[in-house]
Parts: sequence; C-alpha cells; structure tokens
Amino acid sequence: MARIPVLPDAKQAPFLIIGSGIAGLYTALKLSEIGPVVLLTKDHLEESNTTYAQGGIAAAIDPQDSPTLHYEDTMRVGVGLCLPDAVSVLVHEGPSRVRELMSYGVPFDLLEGEPALTKEAAHSRRRILHADGDATGREISRSLAHHVIANPRITVFEEAMVISLLMNAGTCVGVLALMDDGELQTFAAGATILCTGGCGQVYAASTNPPVATGDGIALAYAAGAAISNMEFVQFHPTALFSPPAPRFLISETVRGEGGLLRNTRGERFMPGYHELAELAPRDVVARSILKEMERTHAEHVVLDLSALTAEQIKNRFPNIYETCLQYGLDITGQAIPVAPAAHYLMGGIYTDLYGRTTLPGLFACGETSDPGVHGANRLASNSLLEGLVFGHRITEYLQEHPVQTQTISTDTKVHIHQETSPDTINSDRRLLKEIMSAQMAIVRHGKGLNEALNALSEIAADAPLCLDPSYLELQHLRIVARLMIRAAQLRTESRGSHFREDFPLPNPDWKCRIIIQGDQVAYQPVPDWQETEN
Repeated sequence: MARIPVLPDAKQAPFLIIGSGIAGLYTALKLSEIGPVVLLTKDHLEESNTTYAQGGIAAAIDPQDSPTLHYEDTMRVGVGLCLPDAVSVLVHEGPSRVRELMSYGVPFDLLEGEPALTKEAAHSRRRILHADGDATGREISRSLAHHVIANPRITVFEEAMVISLLMNAGTCVGVLALMDDGELQTFAAGATILCTGGCGQVYAASTNPPVATGDGIALAYAAGAAISNMEFVQFHPTALFSPPAPRFLISETVRGEGGLLRNTRGERFMPGYHELAELAPRDVVARSILKEMERTHAEHVVLDLSALTAEQIKNRFPNIYETCLQYGLDITGQAIPVAPAAHYLMGGIYTDLYGRTTLPGLFACGETSDPGVHGANRLASNSLLEGLVFGHRITEYLQEHPVQTQTISTDTKVHIHQETSPDTINSDRRLLKEIMSAQMAIVRHGKGLNEALNALSEIAADAPLCLDPSYLELQHLRIVARLMIRAAQLRTESRGSHFREDFPLPNPDWKCRIIIQGDQVAYQPVPDWQETEN
C-alpha cells in the first residue's frame, strides 16, 4: 500500500458523484436541485453497464399489476435474503421514479399510447418497460446524459479515475483522482456518492463493459467501509457464444417473448429442470444450461426463436438482430448459440435505505451498493429501478440534512493499493480472470475457493508507485475478487446464485447477510416475509 501527499488545490462542491450509469446521472440531476454537483467518470459519460442494459426497467404501472405483486416476485427470487423494507421501498417508489424518467424524455416504446410492457423470468405480470426494442439502457443513458450536460449546476469531468477516497478523522471528505492529462487532482465535498457499477471484469466471460472493475467497492473497503453479500454473483444464462465475437448479452425478454432453449442435439431441456421452464429464475436457468452443456459435451446451447416471425424479431430486438448479423448470424432463421456469462453483482457497499454507508460523508447507489434489495438472486430488470429509487432517497436525505464541503488538510489520509508489479499487468489480469472463472463461477467448492484465495493473496511490490489506469484497475479487481471468495468460503450452503458442490442444499442457519469490514466479519439476520406484504 503506497502513500502519497494530498494535493492542496482541491476542487470543491457540496455533492461529488463518482460514476455515470443510471444511478450517477439521475442522482446528479436530483442533487443539482439543491446545490452544485461535480460528477467524475473514468471513461466517457455514457460508458457504463446501464448503456448495455437491454431488457428494460421493472415497475408496477399497469392496472392489472401492483407493488404488492412486484414485492412478492422480488422476495421470492431473492431466496430469503432480500430485506423486506428495502424491497418495499423499491416497488412502491419505483412507479413514480419511472414516470420521472418519462418526464426526462426517455422514449419508452408505446402500445396504444401507453408504455408497452413485456415479461421476464420470475415476474408474475408484464411489467417491463423498454425503449427502442432492446436498447433500453442506451436510451436512458442518452436522455439523462443530455440533461446532465445541459445543467449549469453540474460540472462533469470525463476520463477522471478516482484512485482513493480522502479520509479525515473517519469521515470521507472527497476523493483523489487521476485526470485525463495524467495529473492528480483532489476533490472536496460534503457528500461523496459512489455510483461506480459492478465488477464483471473479474471473470473471463462477462456481459459487462471493460469499465466494470469494481472500483467503488474496492475504494470503499480500503477506506474502512462495510461490504456485504459479495458471494452472490448473477450469471446471465444467455450470452452470445460465437468466438471470436464478444460475449454479447441476449436479453431475457427474448425468452419472455417466446424463445426456447435447446441443447446442441435440438432437444428442449428447461421443462425438465423447473416448472417455469425458460422463465425460471436466472440462477436456475444458468445452472441448468451448465448441466446440459456438461451432459451433451458442448460449449453452448441454443436459443430457438422460431416461434417469432422475422418481422417480430427485427422490430422487438433490433439491437440483438443487428449485432448478431455483424458476426454472420441471421437470427430470423438461425438459432442463437448461447452460454452463461457473469452479469451482475448482488452485493456491494453496505448501505441503509438512504444510501448511507458505514463511513460518514460517503454514500453509495446502484450496482456498487447493497441496500438489501436483491438478496441471493436479482429479479430481472430491478437493477435500473434500484439506481433511480435509492438515488432519489439519497437526495431526500441530503435535502433534509444539509452538508458543507469538507476540509482537505495535511491530516487527510490517502491509500493507493499496490500489490503487483506494473510490469505484469496483462498477465496478472489474465490469471485473475482464470482463477475466478474456474473457482468462483456458477458452481463452487470449498477446496477450489481456498486455492483461489491463496493464489490471490497479497503480494508486496517493490516497484515504484504506478499511476497507470490499467494497473489501478487491476488492484481494485484483486481486492474485490478476494472479498467475493472470502464471502463464498464463509457461506457453507447453496442459496440463489451461490451454489457449492460440497454444501448443495440451503441451510436455514444461513438466513443472514455476510458483512465484511476490514478483518471483521458480521452476520446480519434477515427478517422473514409473508406472501402478502404487510
């Protein structure tokens, strides 16, 4: 761990947001109503997991639907680990937040003047709003980014990578960032909000873009914040498998609209694994595909769209159609080869229902956070909704509890992790991905987890401090990977997306969240829930 002096010329604002997915962009817009905002993003403004989200955003806006039904679906999929209060907040406040997106001009697809709704796995109703067919995330990002850029109270710094939280007497007072010109810059704030997304890049096969390196989780943990539920990683069942094509997401809505999974022998197999067949929870479908691949000695299965007409496919899934066509696959007449890929982290920085972390001055929102909404398995299309709902609640809290920009002083602490040699960035990153993909993927085992943690044990590097962004991302990935493995070692059961061959059944004694803070581990019991929400 390297130490460097804090630079005195801090840029200041009451509110500092790190990240530019739906959580970061929306929260910036809301906070700008009560004060100036600085937003930092390590790439370009619209480069985030949000942009690549296809399926849509879930909200109970249909007269035939209700927040209670949405609540029950979410709780059921979370396999006993969703916090009832957090889910209640999500489903009851969600419809208002989605209508707010409409007011920002997000062009949701319409049917007879009302939002067109589709159905995804484990939803009991059609409640998924979508835009431009299968480009919902892109359209949300585009609309929100337009408003952010036009807002005079929001200052955006692109290609600015945060490399440390700044801590003074246990309070987060801002961040230290590596700017696009290679220089370091301090930012002071009254409230720092991490909206840095997930960590799919710890795996060799992921639907996440290159920016998803778990930066916020690593930064918060290094500063002393509590982290929770890191053993729960959702693998999307259907990512394109057509090397050398990238592992492009094939939206769950394809199955929701009638797509069927078949093995390479042409046999439909999901009815034999679950009563909901193709629309079973994602963890079930991903493990079923893995078993079918092993049974048939194949590297993939196929998604059969023959129930849809060519016109339906092109109109409903234009992005998927065009992307597959680029790789020589015409999905209007050919089945799509698919296999699971890392998609979403259910855990993250431990927060309360107002986005507050265990560190004063530090908040978190979106995939980088864990307010307790997703439990052991995320219900499809709840992720975009989470960013909106809890971004709004952070704003509510800060409106009721005004903050002032903190002071950056010589007592302010900066820690930059340096565990490997800068000369081995590429090889170390490949090794990390290999280890995580082998031992911390869909199926795990205690022996493999122990081997993985030993392989990723901290290595003291003698090289001088390296401020190369790729090197810094690798250090963040290593921290996050160890947190994931450690949590998976501790949970000696199988539940939701966490499946251990040596403990293949759920255990009621593990109806709790695993919270890691430094060297300390805590176990937070999760309340029971009723089929009908109280």
